[in-house]
Amino acid sequence: MEAEKIKDSIKRAAQELFRKFGYHKTSVNEIAKRARIAKATIYKYFESKEELLHTLLMDYIRLSVDDLISKSNPEADEEKHLSGLIMKTCRLSYTVCNEFIGWDFIRESTNSQEFLKNLSNELEDMLMSSFARITHIRRDGNYMQRLRFLITCSKSIVFSFAFTSVSDSDVRKNFVSFQKDVLPYLVKAAITI
Repeated sequence: MEAEKIKDSIKRAAQELFRKFGYHKTSVNEIAKRARIAKATIYKYFESKEELLHTLLMDYIRLSVDDLISKSNPEADEEKHLSGLIMKTCRLSYTVCNEFIGWDFIRESTNSQEFLKNLSNELEDMLMSSFARITHIRRDGNYMQRLRFLITCSKSIVFSFAFTSVSDSDVRKNFVSFQKDVLPYLVKAAITI
């Protein structure tokens, strides 16, 4: 197998297993078995299982953010447009936690908190660069700084769900509350001069 095919095979196997069993319950041996390669081969392409997870998540997030931005509605008023993009991004964050990492691992592991912090910072940077490509976003004054504030606050609130919610229904309640009670004020603060 050529290098890219092997790497793709590893990523595909890991993604299937992480989604099925969660990050914490998936071993490197299981990934190697699913990819039909030796365990040592995984370490040729990825330093650790955590780096493999990070690569998968960044690929998934990058594709999802590009899709969100390309499907954004420039005709919507600015408040609705930003609120919609933020909520879709928040749902993306939830999907990442729910489907790839697993809530139990997030709540119980100190390593996961640092991992999520780094991931959320990369997500924020990716969103900012994506927003900068949207041609109809204002560029006056400190607007991009206020957008970063909006994204930072939103991602902090959403990632806090992972550490404070006991069940999926709690997470859903938190999302509804965030969307109704918090997000409108954050968006207004970001777009008002």
